[in-house]
Amino acid sequence: MTQHSRNTPQFYLTAPTSCPYLPGQEERKVFTHLVGERAGELNDLLTHGGFRRSQSIAYRPACETCRACISVRVVVDDFKPTRNMRRVLDLNGDVLGEMRSATPTSEQYSVFRAYLDARHRDGGMADMTVLDYAMMIEDSHVDTRLIEYRLRGPDSRLNGRGSGDVLGVALTDVLSDGLSMVYSFFEPGERERSLGTFMILDHIARAQNMGLPYVYLGYWVSGSRKMDYKGRFRPQERLLSAGWTRFE
Repeated sequence: MTQHSRNTPQFYLTAPTSCPYLPGQEERKVFTHLVGERAGELNDLLTHGGFRRSQSIAYRPACETCRACISVRVVVDDFKPTRNMRRVLDLNGDVLGEMRSATPTSEQYSVFRAYLDARHRDGGMADMTVLDYAMMIEDSHVDTRLIEYRLRGPDSRLNGRGSGDVLGVALTDVLSDGLSMVYSFFEPGERERSLGTFMILDHIARAQNMGLPYVYLGYWVSGSRKMDYKGRFRPQERLLSAGWTRFE
């Protein structure tokens, strides 16, 4: 029997399933496990090649007849917010994000549950329990953080923390060249704040402060309402057959 080192990735292909983004299409994924001492290095390398992380799995689409899923990363130093994005920043001037270790809490899960019930009731994550949520946060062998977003408090300038209830949470990997937004969710009752947009803008600012050139947003799918918003954050680079290609 051939023996494989934990540091040598083995790739596998899933069976076809219904595509969650484009009706009438089927999706397949190629995936590998992110384990061992070189998991962080491998996560970096695979992210550069268009993979995404879910817990200790790195995956990317490998569909036979479709290439609609395109990896997108924002060019941080050249990014200029649109008028609407500046409005979102103004609306959330009273919100502060705190980067912390990837530790799940019941408060986070409460927001996560409300978010799924309001926006993804029929999705693949709809039945996730609090234990499933804890696994999503904790099952990582790479440099992963949580960013919690709360209202600013009177002592925020001193302690860098917000106060009040959690409004949103982002699970984020710190890569050698950027921040990768693995999953984010927010309080659905605060719709007027456009918290999803705000959290991306906050990540762009964080990456710039950390000296990182990119924010990885995952897959942009032309024609999918679920993914269309990612195309608004420009300039951005999209991973095409010729490599990462800039779009203004």
